[in-house]
Amino acid sequence: MSFCRRVALLGCAAGLMLPAGALAAHSVGSREQVAWVRSAAGRFVAAELAGNGAGACAVLNAPLRASRDHRSCAERWNAKLATLLHEPGAAARLRSQQRAIRAAVVIVHGDVASIELPSPLMSGPSRFLWSENCWMLKG
Repeated sequence: MSFCRRVALLGCAAGLMLPAGALAAHSVGSREQVAWVRSAAGRFVAAELAGNGAGACAVLNAPLRASRDHRSCAERWNAKLATLLHEPGAAARLRSQQRAIRAAVVIVHGDVASIELPSPLMSGPSRFLWSENCWMLKG
């Protein structure tokens, strides 16, 4: 089993350990589903703050983790995060987003979920797909 896959599985299991009181009143889905989506979003932002490409990739769904142009997902995200974190105010924006995750509204519909944040987790809406037995960020 690859390192990224082990990290993804560990991260998915960690989603079950969030306190139930951390759920917003307007979220839709079971407490566990909402907690898992928040956990996945939190792990993604924490990885961004740490400049940890492998950690960010562990939250992405399989098509986004694929190698491209002979570069692994971790290599691509390490480069992207190094550039991002050198931008003025980038870390402060990520910390703000990290705080917002705790109370953000999560909507779960079948195997797709979204989390309402002040800014998207990636380039578009913050959407997750239930796959690999956990919520994975999709593009």
